[in-house]
Amino acid sequence: MSVLKKATAAAAGSLFLMGAVAGPSQAADNTTLNDGLVSVTVGDITVKDAVDVNVAASVAATLCDVADIGSIAVLGEAVDATGSEETVCDTATGPVRIENNR
Repeated sequence: MSVLKKATAAAAGSLFLMGAVAGPSQAADNTTLNDGLVSVTVGDITVKDAVDVNVAASVAATLCDVADIGSIAVLGEAVDATGSEETVCDTATGPVRIENNR
């Protein structure tokens, strides 16, 4: 086997191993950003999972007895874009939060 073929095989093998090692670490973060989907939770219970931002805003507005669904939808879009979570209101059963879907 020529020196060039050995070098190419070694480089390809190294890239394969790097990909195998990098794969699991990337898979550990299952957060999906900017897909238009979020989840609504009350306390530690998920009420709606991976629903459209507007549906989540409507559910959160109903649970929080808020008339302005538009401002909650904007909050939901920010959550979807950043991967954070936001509390819409506090209820007797716990905080109503919009979270990014996983």
